Amino acid sequence: MRVCVVLAGQKPAPHWTLGQYVFLILATVCLGFYGYDYLERVLYQTYESWSFDRAPARTASVGASKHEVTTVGDVVHEPQESVPPSDPPFPTSIIGRLSVPRLHLSAMVREGIDGHTLQLAVGHIPSTALPGQAGNVGVAGHRDTFFRGLKDLKTTDEVEFSTPEGDFRYEVESLTVVEPDNVEVLAASNTNVLTMVTCYPFSYIGNAPKRFVVRARQVSPQTRSLSTVEGTAELER
Repeated sequence: MRVCVVLAGQKPAPHWTLGQYVFLILATVCLGFYGYDYLERVLYQTYESWSFDRAPARTASVGASKHEVTTVGDVVHEPQESVPPSDPPFPTSIIGRLSVPRLHLSAMVREGIDGHTLQLAVGHIPSTALPGQAGNVGVAGHRDTFFRGLKDLKTTDEVEFSTPEGDFRYEVESLTVVEPDNVEVLAASNTNVLTMVTCYPFSYIGNAPKRFVVRARQVSPQTRSLSTVEGTAELER
């Protein structure tokens, strides 16, 4: 009699519908894709950062730059020359490491802005200058991965760009929101500047309608403008 009372008090086991099973499968698949993308991105960044720090060219350039800096009293004098023009980097090759110390943001930069590149790294926009060269260095990143922290960026923040040719420091001058077809932000410049581009708004679901643009000027090492470099080249001929 007691057994019958207990069984009568139990609730029947829930019965899942076909729709619930479908949603469960879809959720599992989506979670798997997200996990794979995240793991691939982390492993890529970790390995490329490790390789970058141990590259012979990187070690040599860091050592050379230390010897080139001279100190007179309390004033530090750094090299005045821009990095000479070089052949365009190969697609998917590593350009260097971009970081914003205040935001604890750091990411390896790879040549190109195709979908796979932006999944793994920040992309260097082809045909724009390379760090240290006179001109406009353009980079792009996803707002929900590497460039998520740019929403908290402020003017005067420091941005560092380390490459095999040396370490370059920039200071943020402006933060603007533009239309996606505004290519003027990537126009050539007579001075050494860095332009970072990502989608906007940061919290938008789907394809964001605007672009968030960060413009920073190179402050170290001190470099000459493009017009000055060209003028010097004419005198040397």
